[in-house]
Amino acid sequence: MIRNTLKGKQKSFLRSLGMTMEPIVQIGKDGVTPTLVTAAQEAIKKRELIKVRVLQNAPVEPKDAITMLTERVDADLVQCIGRNGLLYKKNFAKPKIELP
Repeated sequence: MIRNTLKGKQKSFLRSLGMTMEPIVQIGKDGVTPTLVTAAQEAIKKRELIKVRVLQNAPVEPKDAITMLTERVDADLVQCIGRNGLLYKKNFAKPKIELP
């Protein structure tokens, strides 16, 4: 099940940050693999907020792939539009983003 610990204002704040971001993780023809999950965990640990893109050749629907990745990384799904998703997970050791 997807965590949903973010409030409306926090989500809109994170969405505004995500507007200018480039996708860091791309889900391709292999789908959501353990390697991809590990890469996403590393990226989200460093940045707290990452953008994910599901490529045309992915074996599952974009929303399903992003939901699956969100669950496996144990993050919050901020937004899912088309083939792009925005994931957030607070890094308590070195916080980078100050939520409103």
